[in-house]
Amino acid sequence: MDSERGERKPGTPPRPLVALAGAALAVGTGYAMWVLPATALPDVPASAAAPAPGVTAAAPSPVPTAPVPIVSAGAATWRQSRPATPIPVGARTGGPTGYVVFVDAVREPGFDLAGAARRTGTGWYTLGHLIPGPDGCTPRWGGVTEQGRNPVANRLGPLRAQGGDAGIAFGGPSGQELAQTCREPDLLLAAYRRVIGAFDPAVIDFEVRDSADAAATARRAAALGLLQREAAAAGRPLAVTFTLPAAESGLSTADAAMLRAVRAAGVEIRAVNLLVPFRTGASGNLHRLAVAARAVQAQFGDVLGLTGQAAWQRIALAPVLTSPADLGSGRARRLAGFRARNGLAWVSVRGTRPSDKVSRILGTAGS
Repeated sequence: MDSERGERKPGTPPRPLVALAGAALAVGTGYAMWVLPATALPDVPASAAAPAPGVTAAAPSPVPTAPVPIVSAGAATWRQSRPATPIPVGARTGGPTGYVVFVDAVREPGFDLAGAARRTGTGWYTLGHLIPGPDGCTPRWGGVTEQGRNPVANRLGPLRAQGGDAGIAFGGPSGQELAQTCREPDLLLAAYRRVIGAFDPAVIDFEVRDSADAAATARRAAALGLLQREAAAAGRPLAVTFTLPAAESGLSTADAAMLRAVRAAGVEIRAVNLLVPFRTGASGNLHRLAVAARAVQAQFGDVLGLTGQAAWQRIALAPVLTSPADLGSGRARRLAGFRARNGLAWVSVRGTRPSDKVSRILGTAGS
């Protein structure tokens, strides 16, 4: 027959099927409109959708700007131009509390800050170590990697989106601190400013081995005093901490004198993080840690002009582990309890990282 009625071109579905599909589409569209919220939700990153247990999510706020350094004629100035990730006000003004995870950003380039926060509930981290590059005045990760090319440090955004934060550590066991090698005060100040401009840390830590070098101490103290004043004027408080070895007799004479000089230069020292090595298999590790803490607390009357509870609040503890077995669940609870009873600034761990279970205990027990 010549008529096209009742025929269809190849690939064209039957009309009853088309009608059925149209009806299904109409019903599906109506259902979708019914279940959608009346107000559009903001575009929130997936990592920020579910804050980690124990990590407070940041409240929505205008995005501040972080300082970007301009180096000119051997000096550096601040320029407000780069948007920075919002940080919870309480976190920035109060600084670290509870348990602070140290991350060797050189040896652990794959460490996932946001993932660790979700897994353990720990919101505070310290990233190390920045030490001088070949020219003595340029900070590099491990003295080799340019400061902007470290993958761990470049993952701060997702951590901050969850309400966490991290400090940056200078110096360390594998190299000198910038103030010892960079002898031009303007260049040293510019180097510190570049790090602050790049990462906007709430805390900068100094793990120094040069306390007997009076010139290095003076250069560092002068720079830090200026940086703290500038940060306060910009509404972005900058905490300064020191990580130093401690024995059962307390801090060494040289380290105590260095802290006195830094304080005399007008630097507000937020806390001193005490490194106390644990002996594998020894039963008295926690006792030695407590004795060292009490000795330093007594020293702080002369060193920082603080006594009693005010002195305890400036002490942080960092046992150095050789194995995760050095700090099991039971000892972790005792350590967290000691921190809480004495009002210590925080507890950290160096050397081998403890298990996730122990990390959760350190962050919550005794709080």
